[in-house]
Amino acid sequence: MFQGSIVALVTPMHDNGQVDDDGLRRLVEFHIENKTDAIVAVGTTGESATLNFDEHCNVIKSVIKYVAGRIPVIAGTGANSTEEALELTKKAKELGADACLLVTPYYNRPPQEGLYQHYKVIAETVDIPQILYNVPSRTGCDLLPETVARLTSFKNIIGIKEAVNEMSRIDELVALASDEFFVLSGDDATAMEATLRGGKGTISVTANIAPKAMHDLYQYALAGNRAEAEKINDRLMGLHTDLFVEPSPMPAKWAMHQMGLIDSAKIRLPLIPLSEDSQPILKQAMHTAGVL
Repeated sequence: MFQGSIVALVTPMHDNGQVDDDGLRRLVEFHIENKTDAIVAVGTTGESATLNFDEHCNVIKSVIKYVAGRIPVIAGTGANSTEEALELTKKAKELGADACLLVTPYYNRPPQEGLYQHYKVIAETVDIPQILYNVPSRTGCDLLPETVARLTSFKNIIGIKEAVNEMSRIDELVALASDEFFVLSGDDATAMEATLRGGKGTISVTANIAPKAMHDLYQYALAGNRAEAEKINDRLMGLHTDLFVEPSPMPAKWAMHQMGLIDSAKIRLPLIPLSEDSQPILKQAMHTAGVL
């Protein structure tokens, strides 16, 4: 159910900073037309850290409504507070999400036992499929494979989005995989290789910009067709890297505005619009990828 190219959807906003609900509807249709395999609503790329609780839940609700069961919707419900993550996860279940994506608590830097207890509480309290999310470069803590192994005992913890770009880490996690637990990459630049090593695909920023190419790439990678996957991946590599030329999702929103996919590149403070110095770098990557 959760494999292939899964987009970490941006949250479109009006110039006044309010969420653009009609823009969300258009993005959902764009992704379905271009074969995106599933959508993450209000993950970190969706500015989860700067949406308030009601906005966060309303975006999840809107995406579920507009998708209308055509592809899976994964709700981002992670937080640095276990209580907040628990409430968001409860709400996502109530709204009808197919699964939740739970980033490790950020800033607090909990120990491994704290991470285990955090996820244990949520798994035992809310009966919805849950995907762990490890991105230590953003959160300040690292969910280690041995802790992931302990968490696989919970039947509703079904997978992990791993954004550590070391293939040895991917190999460790793939060794834990089963019919009940899978590994998704959270690093676009290495996600193809992770998939060829036994992962189930990617939760991707690049998929916001080039959804059909990403879908095709991961169909080839899942089938073990390295040659065809590499042809597409080579063309997209500039996007994989330059969509992070400045903190995400600043570059993604700028690129999507250039493509006419969203009406405004507005982003919530403390993030700001992509700098003029970075714009030509990203524009070149977009030309190489064939999206401009």
